[in-house]
Amino acid sequence: MNGNVLSSVKIMVVDDEVDLEPLVRQKFRRQIRDGVYDFIFAHNGLEALAKLIEHPTIGVILSDINMPEMDGLTLLTRLKELKNPGLKTVIVSAYGDMENIRTAMNRGAFDFVTKPVNFEDLEITINRTVDEIYQIRRSLEEHDQLISIQQDLNTAREIQQAILPKTFPPFPTRHDFDIFASMVAAKEVGGDFYDFFMIDNDRLGFVIGDVSGKGVPAAIFMAVSRTLIRATGLKGIPAAECMDYVNDLLCNESVSCMFVTVFYGILNTTTGSIEYVNAGHNPPYILSQNGIRKVEMTGGPILGCMEGISYGSKTIRLLPGEQLVLFTDGITEAFNPVNQPYGEERLESFLVANSKNSLEEVVRGIAASVNEFSSGAPQSDDITLLAIRFDG
Repeated sequence: MNGNVLSSVKIMVVDDEVDLEPLVRQKFRRQIRDGVYDFIFAHNGLEALAKLIEHPTIGVILSDINMPEMDGLTLLTRLKELKNPGLKTVIVSAYGDMENIRTAMNRGAFDFVTKPVNFEDLEITINRTVDEIYQIRRSLEEHDQLISIQQDLNTAREIQQAILPKTFPPFPTRHDFDIFASMVAAKEVGGDFYDFFMIDNDRLGFVIGDVSGKGVPAAIFMAVSRTLIRATGLKGIPAAECMDYVNDLLCNESVSCMFVTVFYGILNTTTGSIEYVNAGHNPPYILSQNGIRKVEMTGGPILGCMEGISYGSKTIRLLPGEQLVLFTDGITEAFNPVNQPYGEERLESFLVANSKNSLEEVVRGIAASVNEFSSGAPQSDDITLLAIRFDG
């Protein structure tokens, strides 16, 4: 038994026999001297309750049953009302008083010893009781730590959500384009992100990304990636040059081999032309009156994996009324209870059937379709969508 552990648990002896206190102190004088045991004494249940307030670190109560003013059985009932799992009572009574001892055990006593007291047996009982108390205290401490972590994660979630644009329409005075987006994290915090920003009056920068991994590390890397892309994109440099620069910065900052897939584009709001780079991300879809089509890949690898890469870009053009729908693999890789993926075919079927709907209807509809397909199966990855319509 670890003396340091025992030293922080006080033991209260509750008994109206006046000669018991010196006897206990004599029998356990070595343990008291070494700081292993710390005894407190009370002579009835009422005095014991007062001592508990005075000494909140009391963990073990050795209580007689027959006492004046408040007996041991009544004391047990009052102690149960405290709902303190780290407080254990050991009943001390005559061997012939088994009926009361049984009642005490039914009222929540942890153990019992019989009179005349065998102090060797009492020490074993005390040690076992203290061990139980410390197991409970460790469990309570771990529970408190989990609650604290959960609170921190909730705060992190709020911060992460705050850095993603959530006001739609984001540019209410503009009538040449529209945007709608959403992100649902699989955990408290996620690694997906989207963003958009006006580079100048005629150019809109937009991005969607998916960081490797889950949880807090992915969320931190997501925030770094999003911030670097926005800060670099606002300089107005070409899309490929932007990805070159951000990739090198992420390679210098990356830990634990983290990386991010990214689709970054620059929409000319006058012509509908989009210069874009696909850095290992799922290709988006263009929705038009004639159906849907995938946007061609640009051949670029993921960001943050290898320094010094030169990214290539391509250009597409949206006609007035056409939409560009970007998504992360949390959509296509969502699974149902029998482990079937949602897949590209279902996504494409939905887009074909809803190609004439509004941006919000398309984005919310995809998320609802995935949720219905999953049928309650746990969400395995973040689900993120970004849709842009060019109106000319």
